[in-house]
Amino acid sequence: MTTALHIALISETFPPEVNGVANTLGRLCAGLRARGHRVQVVRPRQSADRGRHSDEGLLLTRGWPLPGYPGLQWGQSATSKLLHRWKRKRPDVIYIATEGPLGLSALRCARRLDIPVVSGFHTNFQQYSGHYGFGLLSRLLTRYLRWFHNHSQLTLVPSASQRMELTRRGFERLELLARGVDSRLFHPARRSASLRAAWGAGDDELVVLHVGRLAPEKNLGLLGSSFRNLQAAHPQRRLRLVVVGDGPLRASLEQQWPEAHFCGMRLGEELATHYASGDLFLFPSLSETFGNVVLEALASGLGVVAYDQAAAAQHIRHGHNGALAEPGDEQGFNEAASWLLEDEENLRRVRLNARQHASHQGWEAIVGQFEDYLRSALHTPAELAAGRPSVG
Repeated sequence: MTTALHIALISETFPPEVNGVANTLGRLCAGLRARGHRVQVVRPRQSADRGRHSDEGLLLTRGWPLPGYPGLQWGQSATSKLLHRWKRKRPDVIYIATEGPLGLSALRCARRLDIPVVSGFHTNFQQYSGHYGFGLLSRLLTRYLRWFHNHSQLTLVPSASQRMELTRRGFERLELLARGVDSRLFHPARRSASLRAAWGAGDDELVVLHVGRLAPEKNLGLLGSSFRNLQAAHPQRRLRLVVVGDGPLRASLEQQWPEAHFCGMRLGEELATHYASGDLFLFPSLSETFGNVVLEALASGLGVVAYDQAAAAQHIRHGHNGALAEPGDEQGFNEAASWLLEDEENLRRVRLNARQHASHQGWEAIVGQFEDYLRSALHTPAELAAGRPSVG
């Protein structure tokens, strides 16, 4: 019988917040606890935590608003609080999911107390910076991220393409930890005729769906142009555009796409019903480290169109269970979407294969692999970062 671990997990975001990172960390944390491990989550206090206090499984820290992400908090440095807690109850290993001041203070404390650290590369902040008017900082941010992650025993990345890119940029000791999907929740059987009717979609119409944050980094201009291209290329088809999600671009997109139905943010079974009630899923983003929504759409039996990177590259075989385009090739993206509608058999076959593939991508194996990586860090020499500048 293997020994249970005491794991500290540090993150700026965590359920019930709604984003891909929070969803992944929630799944990993729940999976580790189900395996008998003791997991202490360290995160900033959020608005939903009013009146809540820290306990053995949760350490709340101070934070401040994260620009462009209303409702989220950027964690402040918590060196003294972490040192006090970890000297009293020392973790076996620390997992740092975010690289801000909170993550940096956790890294410093771990080095001081000689606790092994595994880090995760969950968000392409160096790419996002350009979309929010901080393009000049992108190179500096990449240097900081490389320095940060190279001070951990191991850095986990969600896709093979991400690992190749980071290796090219000088990141070291990278390992792949993919993502899973709850294929019982996201299932074609949840398709709802009444929901489709509320969208104004009849039985003979195809619903073109998009799920995600409505923000500049998501390349949503291509979503609108691709939908219009489908309408022009297939005038015999009746198409309806449905957008699930919220974000800073929602108001302007509602003005640009008056024909679209905007559903706002949806969660749990309601979200799964929205997926299953669509037909075609367009995902034009170029900034994802993974893209959980791709797997959710596949599990829901949708015809997914995406760029050949991250989750799509890992899980979609073009023409078999989805349609792919070379990253940045907008014409190729439009052609991939159009191919699905050229023949009813194309879409029918792809949707069946999508569901079949995703049904085998559960979280249990991912959690087991995560546990193995955490255990491996216990046996990694502490001297691996020797020769690098001290982190405190």
